[in-house]
Amino acid sequence: MADDLWGMLIDAGVERVYGIVGDALNPTIDSLSRHPQIEFIHVRHEEWGAFAASADAQLSAGPVVVCGTAGPGVTHLLNGLLDALHEQAPVIAIAGDVETSIIDTDAVEEISPYDLFRTASLYTGRVVSPEQSRAVFQQAITIATEDLGPTVIALPGDVASAKSPLDAPPKYTPSRRSVLTPRDEDVRAVADLINSREKIFLFGGNGTEHAADLVQELSDKVSAPVGYTLKGKNWLEAGNPNAVGMTGLLGYGAANDCIKHADVMVMLGADFPFPGFLDRGHAKVVLVDNLASHLGRRVALEMGVPADVRAFLEKLLPLVERKSDDEFLRTAQKTTEGWTKRLRHYVDGGEKRSPIRPEYLASLLDELIDEDAIVTADTGTSVIWVAHQMSFGGDRIQLGSYSWASMADASPYAFGATKAVPGRQVIAFCGDGGFSMLGLGDLLTERQHRSPIVHVVLNNEELDFVNIEQQEAGFRPWGTGFPAANYAAIAEGFGVKGIRCEDPARLRDQLTEALAHRDGPVVVDVVVDKRALALPSTVDAELVGKFTLSVFKRALHGEIPELWEEAKDNIRLL
Repeated sequence: MADDLWGMLIDAGVERVYGIVGDALNPTIDSLSRHPQIEFIHVRHEEWGAFAASADAQLSAGPVVVCGTAGPGVTHLLNGLLDALHEQAPVIAIAGDVETSIIDTDAVEEISPYDLFRTASLYTGRVVSPEQSRAVFQQAITIATEDLGPTVIALPGDVASAKSPLDAPPKYTPSRRSVLTPRDEDVRAVADLINSREKIFLFGGNGTEHAADLVQELSDKVSAPVGYTLKGKNWLEAGNPNAVGMTGLLGYGAANDCIKHADVMVMLGADFPFPGFLDRGHAKVVLVDNLASHLGRRVALEMGVPADVRAFLEKLLPLVERKSDDEFLRTAQKTTEGWTKRLRHYVDGGEKRSPIRPEYLASLLDELIDEDAIVTADTGTSVIWVAHQMSFGGDRIQLGSYSWASMADASPYAFGATKAVPGRQVIAFCGDGGFSMLGLGDLLTERQHRSPIVHVVLNNEELDFVNIEQQEAGFRPWGTGFPAANYAAIAEGFGVKGIRCEDPARLRDQLTEALAHRDGPVVVDVVVDKRALALPSTVDAELVGKFTLSVFKRALHGEIPELWEEAKDNIRLL
């Protein structure tokens, strides 16, 4: 039966399988060994493999497979599959299962795949007989590729090794996803709304990937500032004079001001998950998204249009009237220019600031990496510095666990990127918490595959983003620190090139050396200023009050010297 599965997966375009072999999975992997069209990537941890598969599936043309054996092996897949679900990545998980004769007997390593994967899979099929298998395989592949998300095939070893009941191997015929076209009356209604108001704000997300030129055209025609989500930054920032940055915890520029003062906010393929940053003004909100389930779930809408963004804009542009008053746009541009200068404060002269400022590190990377580089970022302050200090557009992109927001995604995401688009420069911008959690063990996998990944580790000996979160909530930071470690030395012990960076004057040369190393992975261990502070684009009275409460609590615990040093280091932000 396993031969039928692999044949259908090959028809569907699968080229890679990530996972660890073992017991219930052995018959399935034995069959895989007879299908050289698919590369098997033996990872050290199934969760790392699932994250790698998620990134691979987001960047490559076909679905990607990940596998784990019964019980503990498949439970390790769960977090990576949840990432694939939220990032809309077509990942197919093959879960080894106990033999059919002992299902529901509380056997060793038995677990119900339906219960386990209920929140992480668009479809879970448990194959309990050879006669049922083709239909389960078909559904799992089709749903993953058409609905863009993870599916699970639970396959007991005895079924996998059974003889196929079919006279000929089953075929899978790939289908093309249809473009969702908007209704003419919906487009007309949006055009009427835009034409009847003065201050228009465009806010784009990942759904603008193939429509950035039309967003720019609409922006010019109606004098609308263009804000974007972190994913939308890839498509809407570079070369766009009307770009005004981001809102939210990673925010910068005038995007937040535009949300407050706009008459109409048109959200384009943007499923921004923080409604508190969207519902801040009087604007009538329109959302265009190719998933109807996204309409209205973040913020109340004047109109929700289920449609492909490009198809929508092609119909909308001839119907909107050109606006002559560009004051709203010019004000937003001026505010954004001020933010750009402010963000340079800890970059300019950064070679003389010790410890190394993370802003300077990210800015140097932005300057040195290739124009078609791929940057993966750990959830945490790594993402803040990528958002604030690095530029993307054209063939240069960044990605991470942005909708699921798991720790430790940068390293496996980077590996998946090297498999999906070989030859591109790949940089994993890691927090020391994430790198030590999941990245270290699979350095051996990267060494085995000679993966040219540059890991840049922000070594500040703490969970920095959590530290900031606690202060923003008015708490005294606690439980976020961990012992110092030399990750470059650990990498060398793994047989991987390691570079320790402590002197800001040498950082440029050390990064240049790391980026030139293409014969396998390299770990750049950068000791950064742990007092560097990142604040959201808008600091309101409530947030100031909570920071003040946090400072007061820290002072009561004898941390006045540390507070003084933080204030001196971040005076331009505070």
